[in-house]
Formats: sequence, C-alpha cells, structure tokens
Amino acid sequence: MKNNIVPVILCGGSGTRLWPLSREQYPKQLLCLNGNHTMLQATALRLGGIELAADDVLAAPLLVGNEEYRFLIAEQLRQVGVEHPTLILEPCGRNTAPALTLAALAAQLDGADPVLVIMPADHVIQDEAAFRAAVVQGAGLAEQGKLVTFGIKPTAPETGYG
Repeated sequence: MKNNIVPVILCGGSGTRLWPLSREQYPKQLLCLNGNHTMLQATALRLGGIELAADDVLAAPLLVGNEEYRFLIAEQLRQVGVEHPTLILEPCGRNTAPALTLAALAAQLDGADPVLVIMPADHVIQDEAAFRAAVVQGAGLAEQGKLVTFGIKPTAPETGYG
C-alpha cells in the first residue's frame, strides 16, 4: 500500500523580528542568511535525498504563504528547480494553526489521508542527513497513527518564540 508524504512549507511570515534585514516587503524566508540560498530555497532543497520505503511517495511540496509574496515564492522555487509545487495564498497572515489547517485540507482534496511533514521556511538545519533520517523515521511512525514532532534541546529559556 502506497503512503503519500506531503511536505508542507510554511513561508508566510512577515519578517518583523529580524529587522532591519527583513522587512514587511521582504521577510526573512526570502533572504539569503545562511549560505547561497534563501531560507525558502534551502527548506525546499532539504527535501532532496530523502530515501523513503519502496511503498512511500514524496509528493511535490505544498506551500502556504502570504499573497503579497506569491511571485517571489514562485520565482525562488523555480530558481532551484522545484517543480509543480502547490501554493496556497493567505490574504493575510493568521499564524501557524490556520496555515496548517489550510494545508491539511488541501492535502486531502483527492480523498487521500497523507502524512504531512511540516517545515517552516525560516529554520537553519546544519545536519541535513540527520534531518532526512528523522523525516523517514517520523513518517513511519505517523503512518502508524502517531503524532511526531522535531525539535532541538533548548540551551536557555526564551520567551520570544512560540
């Protein structure tokens, strides 16, 4: 039985916390901050090399972003060879839960019940091999009905994030 795994890239942030580098018209996920690719491009490219089980299929990414950035998002993905992404445009940002709800509903439009791999477009992941292995392991657990989260161990308290 084939299991669909749908990567969901959240790229709708407004860029207010990284000012002056990011601005409302050019948020951090659209900037090159760590290497040669923008944060969005690095997130999409991170999907390459994920080796799933023979009966699993990695779908084209589904992106949830702000309507104002649709052309920048599409162009940045085109530049790194991401083909056929689905782009859900929010007229205004309402944060993570509504964006994930839209993504989940869109992923189920064809009647499927895929595993969603949620990837915010503003993370830096240095050990991409470990990330890919965690996605494969997490997808297997999710297919068994478990909820899987990824994270890092905090080194200090931080009230500025979720």
